[in-house]
Amino acid sequence: MDVWIVALFPEILDTFCRASIVGRAAQQGLVRFHTVQIRDHGIGRHRAVDDAPYGGGSGMVMMAPPLVEAIESIPGPPPRRILLSPVGRPFTQAIAQELSALPSLALVCGRYEGFDERVRPYVDDELSLGDFVLTGGEPAALAILDAVVRLLPGALGNAESATTESHGADGLLEYPQYTRPAEFRGAPVPEVLRNGDHARVARWRRWHSLRRTRDRRPDLIERLPLTDVDRKLLAAEEP
Repeated sequence: MDVWIVALFPEILDTFCRASIVGRAAQQGLVRFHTVQIRDHGIGRHRAVDDAPYGGGSGMVMMAPPLVEAIESIPGPPPRRILLSPVGRPFTQAIAQELSALPSLALVCGRYEGFDERVRPYVDDELSLGDFVLTGGEPAALAILDAVVRLLPGALGNAESATTESHGADGLLEYPQYTRPAEFRGAPVPEVLRNGDHARVARWRRWHSLRRTRDRRPDLIERLPLTDVDRKLLAAEEP
């Protein structure tokens, strides 16, 4: 997979793209990272990329010519071009799955007060991390890259990890996890996880996933196609 980062501060991504799972995926040849410096396409001697908005108002707006030229400078077949913007559709695990199947992807990072509206016809989609505003699109690009790259086949040591975690294939939040020691400051690991009964472990985990999702994210549980078994388990006082 080829990933292009179109940004004013692409150096923010340098260390991130060499670290942890993302870095290992790059070393294995699962993903190749490329950057496009928007200012290289700036206007005039000072390489200007922004200007005051028509109609007045606070802040500066990124101009269309430098940004569009930066997007169009990406060589080869056009990648899926995504504008990172607070007005985009919310980024989800399902979208991460969708993007991970693409051969190439371009994340376009903005700055300042926003984009000239005439940039939008030159991208394929707009994504937002949530209902808040960042100083630029680079942090959003990091989050999306992490979510997407870890889903590439071979990126995770255990492929099942991507399906059993929160927002995985079943749409539920993940059940509680424990590891050694068996007791920490008076808090023991639940006995069911130590007795070797895999059926009981599976039921315990499913019950906790259902309960945790219902209590913490009722919006998710309402959208899930729960089975009759799930509904009975969710109604049970204990797993």
